[in-house]
Amino acid sequence: MTATLDYSLSGPMGQRAIERGLVDAEWFTPDIDPERLRALQARTDWRAALDTGLWLALLVASGVLAYRSMWSWWSIPAFGAYGALYGGAADARWHECSHGTAFAHRGANDAVYYLASFMLWRGPTLWRWSHYRHHTDTIIVGRDAEIVFPRPPSLLRAVLLFTHLRAGAAMLWRLVRHAAGRIDPDAADLVPDDERPAVVRESRLFVAIVLAAVVVSVVVGSIAPLMFVGLPTIYGAWLMVFFGTTQHAGLRENVLDHRYSTRTVYMNPILRFLYLNMNYHVEHHLLPSVPYHALPALHAEIRDQLAPALPNNFAAYRQIYTTFVRQRRDPTYEIPLDVPDVSGGRARRVDFGETGWAHRGDGSFDIGAAASLKPGTLRRIDIGQHTLVLCRLADHRLALGDGMCTHARVHLADGALVGDQIECPKHNAHFDTHTGEATRKPARQPICVYDVIELDGRITTTLHARSGITPATPNT
Repeated sequence: MTATLDYSLSGPMGQRAIERGLVDAEWFTPDIDPERLRALQARTDWRAALDTGLWLALLVASGVLAYRSMWSWWSIPAFGAYGALYGGAADARWHECSHGTAFAHRGANDAVYYLASFMLWRGPTLWRWSHYRHHTDTIIVGRDAEIVFPRPPSLLRAVLLFTHLRAGAAMLWRLVRHAAGRIDPDAADLVPDDERPAVVRESRLFVAIVLAAVVVSVVVGSIAPLMFVGLPTIYGAWLMVFFGTTQHAGLRENVLDHRYSTRTVYMNPILRFLYLNMNYHVEHHLLPSVPYHALPALHAEIRDQLAPALPNNFAAYRQIYTTFVRQRRDPTYEIPLDVPDVSGGRARRVDFGETGWAHRGDGSFDIGAAASLKPGTLRRIDIGQHTLVLCRLADHRLALGDGMCTHARVHLADGALVGDQIECPKHNAHFDTHTGEATRKPARQPICVYDVIELDGRITTTLHARSGITPATPNT
């Protein structure tokens, strides 16, 4: 049997991916009407509050049933439901709040994110950076820490994964090591130096809570406290694995097109609630600025540009199983997917009917008609070698800044306006439209913002930097 490649972030495959141009690369982007995309990107607190409230209510209700039926036969289904909601459904809440797209307000996203992180034994800071990398270099060997099934795959390991015994123990032990200040090589590769103290603090807090549950169990002479805090991370993780396996298992590695490395599977409404519509996983990877509740609508808009979605979970697991069997004999085997050829999709750019921006006699540039830029709109502006993003905020004010995200090679004009913040379409980083400050990770460096005014029905700029930040090197 062919030896398994080194999938770690500290091994040689990461450098090989860099040499092959697979790191921080330009990925396929679907064609979609910009006005429709902006509508789909809209955030709302009420929908996320409703779904989160229902999840927590079901968690509490199943916990009460488990407590009242403790050690009777009825406690088995009660703890089964409690564990699935705790160690399984928490994963989707963790994921969406990590992106900051579930709620409109950052504080609400962060609160649910930290709660779900504890439920899953995931250090919040470490796993933010891990998931940023997952979206930057999706299923790129040596770069993506979230590749669950290395090749050649092990069917026994895949089955054992549903018990979460090995993976759960490894995650808890990782928290313990980080709590002791021993940052492992993969974590060191992902997390910037100045944020590693947060990894240690968070790990100490999580380990302390688990230890408290152990102490209470010892004091009362019963495992019951651990059945509610700690052990559900293990015995309830089967649901997380059930959903997560359908995302990328058996699909293509080292390809700069999510349509080949990511899978969409149709699911019923109950499963979609538990999974927060992450079964539309190709759509999520293509446009992560679209919140979970709008993913079915996004799928309807772009499905003719994607490989056909699988009709149900049975079809998905049949495809995964048959692929694993073939990849055990031939690790290079790829699932033949019917992916449409979308001409120009990779370099999507909106044509507003103004292909050249006029240089005025007073040294300023006319960059378009004011009436053509609606509130909540982002527009790409190219002046010479400079690429910029022009915004009209909800209060009708204008803002103009460097167009490229300072974290990854992606244009901010393809993102969204969230209040007075520009959100990057790739990793949901935020930039303040007034100062250019990077206000949400993974971006850490600001963009330069420029003067922009509305005069006689036209929008003009002198490209004078007004933020005190050095303008970006011209790029396109």
